[in-house]
Amino acid sequence: NGVISMIDLLIKDLTKEMTEAEAEEKHAQEDYETLMIDSAEKRTMDSKALQQKVSAKADMEAELFAHGDAHKGAVSELMATEQYIASLHAECDWLLQYFDTRKAARSDEVASLKNAKAVLSG
Repeated sequence: NGVISMIDLLIKDLTKEMTEAEAEEKHAQEDYETLMIDSAEKRTMDSKALQQKVSAKADMEAELFAHGDAHKGAVSELMATEQYIASLHAECDWLLQYFDTRKAARSDEVASLKNAKAVLSG
């Protein structure tokens, strides 16, 4: 009687432990499945985020390229304008430098013309 009751007790303990183990395994399997679903969703979100970042990077690179071309054009235009201003400045400097000389030459020419006119007039 004592041995049989011990065996029955062992069987009950074993059954109880097996039931607990099955419940724990079932719970662990559910946790694992939840983790896998969450991981798949995260991978999908990460993939979309990566695609958006790659697209944004490509857009920014295209914009940078366009701005680079615009910058080169603006720099070329600026250099041409500066050259034109330098040529105007040189011309103005020449006019200012020789203004008195040219003024005197014109005065002499006007005086010569008046003398010639006076000689011809009598």
